[in-house]
Amino acid sequence: MAAVRLLVSCPDRPGIVAAIAQSIFKLGGNITQSDQHTTDPSGGLFFMRVEFTLREPADRAALGAEVDRLTHAYGMQIVVRFAEERKRVAIFVSRLEHCMVDLLWRWKTGELPMNVTGVVSNHPDLSSVAEPFHLPFAVFPVTAATKQEQEQEILACLDGQVDLIVLARYMQILTPRFVAAYPSRIINIHHSFLPAFVGGRPYEQAAKRGVKIIGATAHYVTEGLDEGPIIEQDIVRISHRDGLEDLVRKGSDIEKAVLARAVRWHLEDRVLVYQNRTVVFA
Repeated sequence: MAAVRLLVSCPDRPGIVAAIAQSIFKLGGNITQSDQHTTDPSGGLFFMRVEFTLREPADRAALGAEVDRLTHAYGMQIVVRFAEERKRVAIFVSRLEHCMVDLLWRWKTGELPMNVTGVVSNHPDLSSVAEPFHLPFAVFPVTAATKQEQEQEILACLDGQVDLIVLARYMQILTPRFVAAYPSRIINIHHSFLPAFVGGRPYEQAAKRGVKIIGATAHYVTEGLDEGPIIEQDIVRISHRDGLEDLVRKGSDIEKAVLARAVRWHLEDRVLVYQNRTVVFA
């Protein structure tokens, strides 16, 4: 059986769910999962994720015809994904290894359904850490003077080879040109203190202020620094007994967990983006 996913967005109106279900029925499909959301039943936006099975070999021409018919009849935007077609992922990292190692371990154990094409870094420090995973480790040293040239080289290397980029604590600000090449296909992770405790050593700043919670945010990258659509967030409590090392350890743990969830939801086509926001059918 072929598992197919439809991601649907359109103006809300009566009959949308029925029309989609009828199309799937005409194709001989069986719906296995279905989620929907509307911003307002009266004139809002409608979002839907539906997963169904088709007998092999799937008739992709017939599926395309039904998608075209729905698109024109209801003003829909429909993305079609086949679950068996795993997304190709490049992991970007600098000198902090925890998020990269966690993603690679989840990939190796089959927890994250993706094909990792390689690791990109602006430093060589973690090449030995990535070596046991038998992946290409490409180093592109980035300075203010070389940033444009190095990004162009990275884009050339990734061209046609990658469906998703994960910034696993990659400490570089991507240029608008780079971001435009992968719209809603670059996921970043950072602490959730922002806009407080900006700059370096955020956990040290937070420890000095005696914060009671710390957290992490995973979001799609846009031209606005750390202003892209949020996919996932989480927090952990801090007490007066926690020192700086405790904050860093707890922060690293929650960064790994939040990033892994965000990446999984993207891989499973559970995220729809609109107006710098997300609908996440998790």
